[in-house]
Amino acid sequence: MKPVLNLKKRIAIFSAFYPYRGGIAQFNAKLYRSLEKISDVKAFTFKQQYPNFLFPGKSQLVTESDHADAIPAQRIVSTFNPLTYGSASKQIKSYKPDIFIANFWMSFFAIFLSKMARKQNDNVKKIALIHNLIPHEKRFFDKYLIKKMLCSYDAFIVLSNAVEKDLLSIYPSAKYIKLEHPWYDHFGEILPSEKAREVLKLEQNRKTLLFFGLIRDYKGLDILLKAFSNLDDTYQLVIAGEIYGKADKYLSLIENSKNKNIYLFNQYIADDEVNLYFSAADLCVLPYRSATQSGITGTSFQFNLPVLATNVGGLNEAIKNGKLGDLVEPENPESMYLKIQEVFNTNNLEIFKKNIQIEKNNNNWDEFAQKLMAFASTI
Repeated sequence: MKPVLNLKKRIAIFSAFYPYRGGIAQFNAKLYRSLEKISDVKAFTFKQQYPNFLFPGKSQLVTESDHADAIPAQRIVSTFNPLTYGSASKQIKSYKPDIFIANFWMSFFAIFLSKMARKQNDNVKKIALIHNLIPHEKRFFDKYLIKKMLCSYDAFIVLSNAVEKDLLSIYPSAKYIKLEHPWYDHFGEILPSEKAREVLKLEQNRKTLLFFGLIRDYKGLDILLKAFSNLDDTYQLVIAGEIYGKADKYLSLIENSKNKNIYLFNQYIADDEVNLYFSAADLCVLPYRSATQSGITGTSFQFNLPVLATNVGGLNEAIKNGKLGDLVEPENPESMYLKIQEVFNTNNLEIFKKNIQIEKNNNNWDEFAQKLMAFASTI
């Protein structure tokens, strides 16, 4: 009797995975679950991702109360300990993958990601999935490290035109594919807005704006707070996310705001609480100073929530050039203030919601995984 051949490709993925938290870990958990349907896949992640003294938040890890997808990832490398780079590369190599996928979003990771790729067998297809290539907060050594990493990989996946442009500016001959960031569908059901507002202790009848996600300078929360100060008290603002760095700037703007209807939840929002915030809101606002793409848009759309974003990076692509939300110029509180009023004073919200419902049928993780595998077969 002839042995049954396993024709599935063996895929090794390196990224942030459980027990790490945040958008990259969530992205790769969804990708892993779709890839395991069509391939043999093994996840690898950090022993330590950042030194604690360099990490601006309260914790890098999920807590016992977080209901994150516990992907069985092998913890192999400490970014700040070069002595782990060689052993990490060997552990991936010992899995004997056909395809090695490394997630890249920070130039600090370029050295060990380069080594991981170079240490794999010559027949392994090495793909870098690039979430962000050029840092929002730039340093003089970024470009050198990034180019070194790019030269170690055979091909690339980008998630927006902005990252595509950055890739080609550094590595013009790159073989790549652009795939749309799928929408997140693991944060629970849409709740009645009345129930969500009651749980969060919000006013029931106010127009509700949501700023969601980790709070860093480039995300422009201060710009939104300045705009919100000029809106009348029929509006309320929910800020949900942990402040990375000093909070003084934001707390001062909140204290001095002419509109006092501001609710600050300065904490990491666990997966099983995300639906409360998006269900309570009428409009998600992304006042970013810079961006590539954002998982917040995909989360917002999954909850049928339109997005108002600044016209930076790939945010215009995410909202389909005004089909799923609206755009405003960056660094302009006055323009944002006027645009928020326009969105609520027209029937645009209902138009956006109808378009979001249509678009949902064209956006899923299984399709993303299949396109990734089809691209890998061409390398």
